[in-house]
Amino acid sequence: MNDTVMVGVDGSPSSLAAVDVAAREARLRGAPLRIVHAFSRPSDLEPMIHGVLARAEQRAADVAPGLEVLRTVAPGDTLTVLWSESRHAALAVLGGRGRGGFGHLLLGSTVVQLAAHGFCPVMAVRGRPDPQGPVLLAVDGSPAGAAAGEFAFAEAALREAPLIALHVWNTWSEPTPYEGPADPPNVGVDLGQLREKHRRRLDEALAPWRAAHPEVSVEPLLERSRVRHTLLEAAKEAQLLVAGARGHGGFTGMLLGSVSQALLYHADCPVTVVRGER
Repeated sequence: MNDTVMVGVDGSPSSLAAVDVAAREARLRGAPLRIVHAFSRPSDLEPMIHGVLARAEQRAADVAPGLEVLRTVAPGDTLTVLWSESRHAALAVLGGRGRGGFGHLLLGSTVVQLAAHGFCPVMAVRGRPDPQGPVLLAVDGSPAGAAAGEFAFAEAALREAPLIALHVWNTWSEPTPYEGPADPPNVGVDLGQLREKHRRRLDEALAPWRAAHPEVSVEPLLERSRVRHTLLEAAKEAQLLVAGARGHGGFTGMLLGSVSQALLYHADCPVTVVRGER
């Protein structure tokens, strides 16, 4: 079943909070919720089923009464189990912290790895417990950005929320004329032309999703600034931030861009990372 919303639980308060968010997402979609837990020792199984999983199911029932709740308990490491289960999900929801000690670092790594290699969009639950405001879409013009746009517009429609489409640009990544050692590195840059180029890129990226979702109120924003800083600032007023997994390389390469990673670790609202090609 590839229309389920899945949520990973590990017994931490953060993962139980993720159940709340995942239950709301499943209710919005009219989809079942699948609670997923990985275990390494058979002795852990019985306490987990009657303890953490029972509490997770109760929380889902409290948030969305009548919601169909499924359960998957599988042996193996957390990332492998979640990766496998993501094949059959429309969305994976994970908490921002793990169980005690350095668990938040380990779970943070799991979120990043699943966002880079999973088969569905990955939502990291972080920031304010019940964020309000618009859905914030990070627009970069990449194929992954196009997939993120499709997800963000659909999510805004489900939530009946406005959408802010933010495209951040700067001259650091722009090709510049450079004839020789005597030329300064930024010679010939026309900021007006660059701004117009990025305005066109923003408009072109939004056009198909505006046509597909005329019910969504859209505010396009174009900012010349530092990308991560600007997106993180804008996220302070958003209920959800959606970004593409812009990266490159093989399985061991950097499939998740540095901006997406920074958003997953530092945003003040839940973050969904959407890959382009699977």
